[in-house]
Amino acid sequence: MEKMASAETAAEHERILREIESTDTNCIGPTLRSVYDGQEHGLFMDKLEGRIRNHDREIEKMCNHHFQGFVDSITELLKVRGEAQKLKCQVTETNQKLQNDGKEVELRQCRLQQRNIATTIDKLTHCLPVLEMYSKLQEQMRAKRYYPALRTLEQLEGSCLPQAGSYRFCAIMAENIPRLRTHIRDVSMSDLKDFLESIRKHSDKIGETAMKQAQVQIARDNAVTSQQRSASGRRIRKEVCSGTEVDRNGSNPFSEKDSGILDVEDEEESEIPGAQDLVDFPPVYRCLHIYTVLGARDTFENYYRKQRRKQARLVLQPHSNMHETLEGYRHYFNQIVGFFVVEDHILHTTQGLVNRAYVEELWELALSKTIAALRTHSVLELFKQTLFLWPGYGFPVNQLFDMLLEMRDQYGEILLKKWNQSFRQILDQDNYSPIPVASPEEYQRIEGQFPFQDPELDKMPFPKKLPFSEFVPKVYSQLKEFIYACLKYSEDLHLSSTEIDDMIRKSTNLLLTRTLSHCLQYAIKKKNVGLAELVQIIINTTHLEQSCHYLEEFISNITNVPPDTINATKLYGTSTFKDARHAAEEEIYTNLNQKIDQFLQLADYDWMAAQGGGQASDYLSDLIAFLCSTFAVFTHLPGKVAQTACMSACKHLSTSLLQLLLEADVRQVSMGALQQFNVDVKECEKFARAGPVPGFQGDTLLLAFIDLRQLLDLFTQWDWSTYLADYGRPTCKYLRVNPHTALALLEKMKDTSRKNNMFAQFRKNERDKQKLIDTVVKQLRNLIATNQA
Repeated sequence: MEKMASAETAAEHERILREIESTDTNCIGPTLRSVYDGQEHGLFMDKLEGRIRNHDREIEKMCNHHFQGFVDSITELLKVRGEAQKLKCQVTETNQKLQNDGKEVELRQCRLQQRNIATTIDKLTHCLPVLEMYSKLQEQMRAKRYYPALRTLEQLEGSCLPQAGSYRFCAIMAENIPRLRTHIRDVSMSDLKDFLESIRKHSDKIGETAMKQAQVQIARDNAVTSQQRSASGRRIRKEVCSGTEVDRNGSNPFSEKDSGILDVEDEEESEIPGAQDLVDFPPVYRCLHIYTVLGARDTFENYYRKQRRKQARLVLQPHSNMHETLEGYRHYFNQIVGFFVVEDHILHTTQGLVNRAYVEELWELALSKTIAALRTHSVLELFKQTLFLWPGYGFPVNQLFDMLLEMRDQYGEILLKKWNQSFRQILDQDNYSPIPVASPEEYQRIEGQFPFQDPELDKMPFPKKLPFSEFVPKVYSQLKEFIYACLKYSEDLHLSSTEIDDMIRKSTNLLLTRTLSHCLQYAIKKKNVGLAELVQIIINTTHLEQSCHYLEEFISNITNVPPDTINATKLYGTSTFKDARHAAEEEIYTNLNQKIDQFLQLADYDWMAAQGGGQASDYLSDLIAFLCSTFAVFTHLPGKVAQTACMSACKHLSTSLLQLLLEADVRQVSMGALQQFNVDVKECEKFARAGPVPGFQGDTLLLAFIDLRQLLDLFTQWDWSTYLADYGRPTCKYLRVNPHTALALLEKMKDTSRKNNMFAQFRKNERDKQKLIDTVVKQLRNLIATNQA
């Protein structure tokens, strides 16, 4: 029992000790009270003393363990104190320097002010040119010197404003620049409109002045000619110098009275002004320069040309009463002359505002309108009634008729130019396809336009197709219209039927051999013309050639002159259409060869292939398919043309394939590649043997590939003994194989054998083959040397 009690007491003391160790000092009171209230507190005090001694020993151990670290820490602290002292000294020195530097702040502020002043002066230096330039611009605008103002704007915007910087007044100026440009452009356009209105109003005066100048020049030239030809030149020179250009008999053809057109004053008393003296051209020059600087030159050119075209139409429109008096005709022609005098001056004083093509276009318009006006108002009848038929005058008009005869050639040239445009338009609008005919009425309509006979076509049911395209009946109709125009001009010339017939035939020959021939050549040679179009042109010209005798009959019917009259001019239509057909044939041959070259560019041979394929190359199959479809279109062509085209294509193909095999870029050729090439050539021979175009006798077309065939047989069969033994004999099996060609190809195979067979020297077969190639090469070189010697 005592042992149990002592054990309990010891456990209680242990608990109290732990509680004392773990409890805060403020809460230890209850614990101590429980000790004093309990029994055997002396025993507890012994345990407490033992516990304290244990803790003291632990503390002592800990202090002993951390003593060295403490000593080191104290040592470091002492060092830090020294560094802190140094830092304090440095801070003191820095403070002293700051105090000294502060004394210089005032000096630096003065320097900053000086620098700001210098910067301000520099900025003002850059701004002053802007202000001066803008002031100059305002003065130019007030003085209406717009082109210099536009140049000033360019300088202001391009150089001055960027250098000045981004100031508010610069921004305002920059915003005003587009408005100023627009204002200048509008003002210049207004001046141009005034200029156009002015020359429209004064074109009559300008033309009259130009005619006076021409009359004076002609009179001077005639006077000089008369001085050289006549002994009475001294009297004429005296009269000219005195201002009298009319002799006493009034026989001068340029006299003021006889001309009835112009009144020429004494050239010494009054100098005739030129167009530049009557018209103020600077507005158009100024406007052109302004629009050029603004980058709108095309807009200006288009506007100017458009307005002048409108004025041309107004000038060329005859007045309703023009035919009643000669004054009406004088005014009409003066306006036309004045218009073209101005345009000629603009052409030669500006660069590109108008060009020669534009002026010639207006001239063509003027010619057509003038001719139409003269026809409408019956000028010839007016002259006859006024000068010959009118009672009391009785003037002879033979010279007038002579003049009209002289004008016949000029009129013919005008007609040729007009019909040239008609032919060009017909050829450009044609679809180059046979004409489909759906009903008998339509068939009869075309027969009425163009005479042709085809019994086989007549038997075919509707719908059917005529072999030629639309341009055949249209061209034939235009030929008849041209003949009618020539006839109409010759009606009042008092010519005999034979003379009229001869004139019409000569004019028609010019139309055929020059105008229509050139138009056909243009249609044949123009870009992007296809083989189908060329084939149709050949068919069309064939039918037009066959219709030439109908034109002969047509001319004979309207002139009442038999076609078999002695010395009658024959039409050259047959030769014209033959020449055009031959040109189209040559173009077909050229186009076919170009197409073949395009296919050959797709060839992609593996010249080092170990063995050849069993079928033809893709590019060659496509080429053969193209040739087959192309020659199928040639069914309507004359047999000789189709055969020539086919033979030409095959020869070109054979030559191109040989060149492909021998070209310098192909350095090595294996036997496998040669076998593939042989397969392709066999495909070409198969195409030739199939007869793509009828008419060839036997294997004639195969001869185009005979050179390739013999060359390939020689290499694939390796028949060099036969070739070398029979070379030069007419019966040689490889007669078409040139030794140079064979040597070039063999050299390529020789290089292949050496490079691809690295261990050939260790194999007897390869070694023998290499020796054989070297032997053949040597014999070929000897053969070539012998032939050259």
